[in-house]
Amino acid sequence: MTVVRKKRLKLKKKNFTIFIICLIIVITSIIQIVKLLTNALKKENINNEEPEIKETTTAFENADKLNYYIKENEQRYQNYRKLNKTLTTEQIVTEVNIGLDKDYYTDSTETINLNTPYILVNKYHYLSENYIPENLSTISNQYALKDMQLVDYAKEAFEKMAKDAKKENLSIIAMSTYRSYNYQVNLYNQYVKQDGKEKADTYSGRAGYSEHQTGLAVDVYNGKESYTNFEITEEFKWMQENAYKYGFILRFPKDKTKQTGYEYESWHYRYVGEEIATYIQENKLSYEEYYVQNIETKKVH
Repeated sequence: MTVVRKKRLKLKKKNFTIFIICLIIVITSIIQIVKLLTNALKKENINNEEPEIKETTTAFENADKLNYYIKENEQRYQNYRKLNKTLTTEQIVTEVNIGLDKDYYTDSTETINLNTPYILVNKYHYLSENYIPENLSTISNQYALKDMQLVDYAKEAFEKMAKDAKKENLSIIAMSTYRSYNYQVNLYNQYVKQDGKEKADTYSGRAGYSEHQTGLAVDVYNGKESYTNFEITEEFKWMQENAYKYGFILRFPKDKTKQTGYEYESWHYRYVGEEIATYIQENKLSYEEYYVQNIETKKVH
């Protein structure tokens, strides 16, 4: 082998070695850059998530500072929170206290506060088959269909409301008021036969679970439009602005179907008294929300 050839071979080896070294440096640099970018992205995602996690955790840790927090419900609050991460602490505690972490008509209890304006009847609280409210009184035929009855103080408040509306040429007529347990049995079964049980449960209470049995609920219409069209009437607009002044609330509001368990009903009103009705009106609550935050914890407004 000639000297020149040996030199060329040596140079090739040297160049190859340099190439390998450069290649290793490049690959190592690329790996480092990828790691840096990956870590940066992870850090950014963590930073973006931290406020929400921190806020939710901190807020829930302060749940026991709520006046309507119930220690015995702690595990239920935790379980409900896992399924409803966007809800505030107040909403979690309120909805669990209502019973919304359980299916309707399961683990229901017989209601208390009988014969008072504070009574709660819904899909978690029922009235016995034998319950008949005290002091039922028939509403004047000027403001109701024949033989419509409410508890006396609710009846007086309704007549005053209807009378004041009449002064403004508006007609508010009671078309369905107190219903007995047996009456509700037949009505509910009729709806089930008509629409099926699942659908019927969205708009009709089962016997014992209908607040019409309390003698404090009233369905209204204006004598012209069907009661299901009450929302489009001037009477409805007037009721929205004035019903609370007489102690009545819209019992099943459009934005509270989750809390009440029923479809929106523009015609269904419930007497709770002026003070409570005003509080509910001002704070845009359902009666369920008001009840668990105030009445259930003995803080009636």
